[in-house]
Amino acid sequence: MSRLLAGKFSVNVEQTMDAAQSPFPSAQEKRAAREAKRAAVLRAAVQMFNERGFHQTSLDDVAARLGISKPTIYHYLGNKDQVLLECVSIGLGQLIEAAEQSRAREGTGADRLIAFLVRYAEVNMDDFGRCVIRTGDEALAPESRKRFRALKRQIDSDMRGLIAAAIEDGSIPPCDVRLMAFTLAGALNWPARWHDHGGALSSEAVARQMVGILARGFLPR
Repeated sequence: MSRLLAGKFSVNVEQTMDAAQSPFPSAQEKRAAREAKRAAVLRAAVQMFNERGFHQTSLDDVAARLGISKPTIYHYLGNKDQVLLECVSIGLGQLIEAAEQSRAREGTGADRLIAFLVRYAEVNMDDFGRCVIRTGDEALAPESRKRFRALKRQIDSDMRGLIAAAIEDGSIPPCDVRLMAFTLAGALNWPARWHDHGGALSSEAVARQMVGILARGFLPR
């Protein structure tokens, strides 16, 4: 083959490859696939922690449910303590996000507080929020425990801040902010233990009805 023909052949091949989609995944596609696999491992793990308890669930169990090997879990998430920390961090992160969104809402302080409480209850009935409620500090290694406690303190601070803001603008009567926060959290944490997703009421319906009952106790009459 002459150099001229070889050159033309090379150009034609390159043009054909450019016109067709590459059979190899792009860096973005690789990242998306990795995140999807990681999310699947986390969802399977958190559901098993909630069903069986953290100590009664092994990474072998999680791997078996997904049809993968235990080293695959180590590759995406690390050891069992790191998996649990990631699960509870997701649940607590959802609550922190809910507080941020509620503070940005229009309306009175009471409106913002109620919006947060509804979302708080909904999160606690989902897999990751349920794991937060069902996980004792002692289940985590010391360093992970510090992170867990810090995030829980943030949630408590956010709830107290929303209560205080509602008192300040007069949309709810003055009260002991700390005691009210404990009361509301205590009531809205319990559905994580008893709510059945296959039951008659959705988590959204349970959240709205419970917050409605609680709100009748702190809204002005």
